[in-house]
Amino acid sequence: MSMSHVTTHVLDTGSGKPAADVPVILEARDGGQWVRIAEGATDADGRIRQLGPERLSSGTYRLVFDTGKYFAASGTETFFPEVTLTFGVAESEAHYHVPLLLSPFAYSTYRGS
Repeated sequence: MSMSHVTTHVLDTGSGKPAADVPVILEARDGGQWVRIAEGATDADGRIRQLGPERLSSGTYRLVFDTGKYFAASGTETFFPEVTLTFGVAESEAHYHVPLLLSPFAYSTYRGS
């Protein structure tokens, strides 16, 4: 099985563990609108290895993480019920890994490999 063009990994830095069962949506900008391409949820290792097609056209995309649902499952209050990461894709690039480091009151990201 080939890997999708975009993958993600969510780490709960507050607990020091992977964040399992975080719903994630991949969307593409089409003019002034966002169009849903794929959706999934992180596995026990906090990863989604198959999110969308093997190839995406060049353009602007975003990942929308339902962090509120994740924290609610453990009864944890959070300031960020949703995290949206917008990024550009060049068709010529083989793979985009977009990790999310998450805690109840902060988050960060970077271009992974």
